[in-house]
Amino acid sequence: MQRLLEFLIGKRHWLLFILCEVISFTLIFRYNPYQRNVMLSSANVVSGSILSVSNSVVSFVNLSTENRNLIAQNEQLKLEAHNLKMQLDALKADRLPNQPTASDTIDNQYEYISARVINNSVSNLLNYITINKGYKDGIRPEMGVISDQGVVGKVFTVNDRFSVIIPLLNPKWKLSCKLLNKDFNGSLVWDGRDVQYAMFEELPTHIDFQEGDTVVTTGFSAVFPSDVMAGTVVGTNTISNTGSNTLKVKLATDFRKLTLVWVVKNNYQTEQREIEQAARKNE
Repeated sequence: MQRLLEFLIGKRHWLLFILCEVISFTLIFRYNPYQRNVMLSSANVVSGSILSVSNSVVSFVNLSTENRNLIAQNEQLKLEAHNLKMQLDALKADRLPNQPTASDTIDNQYEYISARVINNSVSNLLNYITINKGYKDGIRPEMGVISDQGVVGKVFTVNDRFSVIIPLLNPKWKLSCKLLNKDFNGSLVWDGRDVQYAMFEELPTHIDFQEGDTVVTTGFSAVFPSDVMAGTVVGTNTISNTGSNTLKVKLATDFRKLTLVWVVKNNYQTEQREIEQAARKNE
């Protein structure tokens, strides 16, 4: 207490000065409307700036949540766009009068499970992709995988929460493909050189093709629906020792920027494979 009194006595000149200043400003702002308006305006400016900064901080904190919501909405819109494209392609195809409609066929046979790429190699000879969905999400080996651009690969192995995909950028896997609207079938395989290109092999020598022709899936393997984009022809043909043509194809999917994929669940895949295996046993 003694020290406090000594401090106050020692600073009495400053304390008296501050007291006089407070009294002076109080009298000025109370009895002078102009000065009072200036003070209120200044106070509003300061409080507005503080509120603006506060709102900016809150918006920044909530940005990650809003970003996740936008990503989820974007994934859903991409999936819906892909389904609409599949239905449109099917409607363009010729079908018999008694065939089910395209929407019935697609809705019953195929489902799509969205997933995010969490690991992706493009610089190796044997490349693989890891996604954040697994057995608990309904994913099984031998399911097809696509992006909003086109074919990605097929599921290679699965555990409860993750799956590894063998992509087109892996020479161990060949994709059954055809030239759109020409129905010439072959195999699309990566030669291990450029991540943007693959080779379309085993085509008949008599086919007529042009650069820019679209390469799509055949739908024969029960892994992919038919007519899913795989790439476009960019190179001239070469005739192999077997007498078949090989075309250079620019892949539709840019694997270097791959972040979002859909796993294709064919609800009739098991049924199709069982009857095909039964037919082979009877040969």
